[in-house]
Amino acid sequence: MDTTFSPEDVKFQQEVRSFIHTNYPNTLRESIANKRKKGEELTKDDLTTWHKILGKHNGWSAPGWPKKYGGAEFTPTQKYIFEQECARSECQIVMPFGVNMCGPVVYTFGNEEQKAQHLPGIISGEQFWCQGYSEPGSGSDLASLKTTAVREGDYYIVNGQKTWTTLAQHADWIFCLVRTNPDAAKPQEGISFLLIDMKTPGISVRPIYLMDGTNEVNETWFDNVKVPVENLIGEENKGWTYAKFLLAHERAGIAGVARSKKAIERIKQIAATEMSYGEPLIQDPAFIRKIADAELELTALEYTELRTLAKDAAGKGPGAESSILKIKGTDLQQRITELCMEAVGYYANPHTGTTLSNEYVGPDYATNLSGTYFNFRKASIYGGSNEIQRNIIAKMVLGL
Repeated sequence: MDTTFSPEDVKFQQEVRSFIHTNYPNTLRESIANKRKKGEELTKDDLTTWHKILGKHNGWSAPGWPKKYGGAEFTPTQKYIFEQECARSECQIVMPFGVNMCGPVVYTFGNEEQKAQHLPGIISGEQFWCQGYSEPGSGSDLASLKTTAVREGDYYIVNGQKTWTTLAQHADWIFCLVRTNPDAAKPQEGISFLLIDMKTPGISVRPIYLMDGTNEVNETWFDNVKVPVENLIGEENKGWTYAKFLLAHERAGIAGVARSKKAIERIKQIAATEMSYGEPLIQDPAFIRKIADAELELTALEYTELRTLAKDAAGKGPGAESSILKIKGTDLQQRITELCMEAVGYYANPHTGTTLSNEYVGPDYATNLSGTYFNFRKASIYGGSNEIQRNIIAKMVLGL
């Protein structure tokens, strides 16, 4: 694989770098930094400001979308460069639920009315989406979901519960898997894909507070919620097909290679400052070896991601390799957060004395590392647990 940038790609890299330098708001950077230092949650404005700026600039909020739907339609190399530069500048990520997950389903399987209603808002950042997949008892075994949608005239009446709905407290819309045929021969054959307005009567969102006291995830309840039939994506009882398509896109994006590279760079900077037995930690052979191991695996993952991007550009879309990206990407993310904790030692602990506190001691680079570490424990679960991904690889790649 030729990974040398062409003159056009180098020019594009400079364009992206210049755009970020000129347009990424310092006020946003400061707001996010202050909230993380205090252990506070990001606001909806924090999460969407950069998205909205990118959306106004030739659809850069959706790098992989076709131009005819408002996206940037970057080449695989351009997508790679764009992600690298955003990570390098530590830009706030664009929330994936609309752009990376729901949007591609809508423009691939939705009708023209649905495309016109939702795609512009996803690009602009005016429509904030959340995901309604997992349920209590139906996580990795998603096909066992129990939320029902019963057709009554021009509406579906939806009842049930979704859980772990990330940022549902901010969402304008939710895309949901619902059971429309409880008598199907296989559970996967009785599932449909619905788009639901979160302002619809009967929807309630209840926070699930994490160990750090933040409300990143929620329970979402549906009590006789009336959803117009025109909000059905594609055909009734074909939702499992659309769900698999969505999950392949989600898993490919979970790898997070660019952000992991930036995180390793940060670890090196920390290790050059922190002392171990009178010398900088970066000179400790055991610690250097751990960093080197992570970098080697990250390089291998990066090449896998580049091959996936090339396949996507050829119109084949992500397949089983997205499961490989998901497994290795999240394993590395967890290992990197562990290395961060090891590098700063006691300073990673936000609680001092005998009273729980969100006040951090020590250098700024140690701020909230423990929160990041604990938060990333979930990375190997969301998007389909890594155990399930290994089953997919065994079946689709190895033919077992």
